Amino acid sequence: MKARTVRVVLLLVAIVLWRAETGRVWAEAGDSAALAAAMKSASATLQGGLKASEAQGTPISAKFEIEDGKLQLSIYTMKGNDFIEVVADPKTGAIGKAEKITDADDLKEAASQKAAMAKAKVPLLTATETAVNTNAGSRAVSIVPELKNGQATAEVTLLAGNSFKKVTEKLD
Repeated sequence: MKARTVRVVLLLVAIVLWRAETGRVWAEAGDSAALAAAMKSASATLQGGLKASEAQGTPISAKFEIEDGKLQLSIYTMKGNDFIEVVADPKTGAIGKAEKITDADDLKEAASQKAAMAKAKVPLLTATETAVNTNAGSRAVSIVPELKNGQATAEVTLLAGNSFKKVTEKLD
């Protein structure tokens, strides 16, 4: 009786975990489709956002994202010991706001990105331009630096039509 109960419980747990994972994958696919659709109306570029954000500090990551149902261009910068999120209008590229990052998870991400950029010799703008120029017909959607085996690299997400592609650019 106990063994059968344990098997039933394990089966139920497996089903719940499978459904949760499947739902997450479907949600990500839906988010990607929504982002691809929203990007069609964006005339601003990731490169332009990186340039504009330099007034608020050194860019350490950038991404187009859907926030509260609207497309926005978000760039993390560092200035001294502070991290700032710069939000630009996806149509004009104009900076809408710049706020100090205080959320614990966002601070953790920013600190990781700062560590990667401390070893970088190539700015994010150059890495983004290289990725776009190497992948004709694509536009940059995000760039996130990271350390891989002690080397600074950046993962650049590109969009061509409705298809996303991730490429890695060396930063050192």
